[in-house]
Amino acid sequence: MKVVSQIKDPVILEMELFEKKFRESMSSKVALLNRITYYIVNRKGKQMRPMFVFLTAKLLNNGEVNERTYRGASIIELIHTASLVHDDVVDESNKRRGFFSINALWKNKIAVLVGDYLFSKGLLLSLDHGDFDLLRIISVAVREMSEGELLQIEKARRLDIVEDVYYDIIRQKTATLIAACCSMGACSVKPDSEEVETFRKFGEYCGMAFQIKDDLFDYGNQQIGKPTGIDIKEQKMTLPLIHVLNTCSKTEKKWLINSVKNHNRDKKRVKEVIQFVKDQGGLDYAENKMHEFKRLALDILLTYPQTNYRDSLELMVNYVVDRKK
Repeated sequence: MKVVSQIKDPVILEMELFEKKFRESMSSKVALLNRITYYIVNRKGKQMRPMFVFLTAKLLNNGEVNERTYRGASIIELIHTASLVHDDVVDESNKRRGFFSINALWKNKIAVLVGDYLFSKGLLLSLDHGDFDLLRIISVAVREMSEGELLQIEKARRLDIVEDVYYDIIRQKTATLIAACCSMGACSVKPDSEEVETFRKFGEYCGMAFQIKDDLFDYGNQQIGKPTGIDIKEQKMTLPLIHVLNTCSKTEKKWLINSVKNHNRDKKRVKEVIQFVKDQGGLDYAENKMHEFKRLALDILLTYPQTNYRDSLELMVNYVVDRKK
């Protein structure tokens, strides 16, 4: 059994019903919009985020979920999908999960409007049912995601990033949405409880480990959906690079910054940068940090009784750091 199938197993019925409810939540009276949302739904990924919502809710509520849990999962998926559509416009990306992106097929203007529509659907889904606590969770996540992206752009221009700022960026840009999934799951079944914050932290630690794993892919040789060295080409400051920048000599630092800023399109130079970061222990350092975040997440889980929901969440945390793409 594949790991993702194992993770999904305790919530398989909920995920099937969720898919139906999610399709309904995207419907519109505009034919063009329905055509585009149909295209999106039929090219979905592993749907890890809704799984986080359902597994957390079932762990905390004796294996039971409610309508708020389904709405929470739909809100998360709508906002996540909207952010992906907008990201592809910003990054001028023509592919998403091996298929053409919305902006590639329907152009930027329509892609931006579709993203806006999905955002509004997510917010209205919570408002229409008076789920103000769920609305607050997702609104904070959207604000943080925007701030994280802008902070990354600002720092990429100057390449003056330190480790603490990097953690701020990935916490806001990536981890905040996974944190929202877990706190949403907790809030749907146990509103106003300590668990809402506990599982927000759990999701945040998972998200931090997830992003560091993504950083490490940039230095790998296997084909993982993005070409090796792409973060360097885009002047994105990843943890292996930051660590080496802050520990190497002044001359080496000057060469590194010059390479990333002015020679990021030179394949030979990018290979040299990758090798230098490896030789200076950047990858080992980042891997250790990734495992620290994984341990923090597992420490939270292990305070709860052992059930198949906890087992699945443990599998999820391990999958985050063991995945091959």
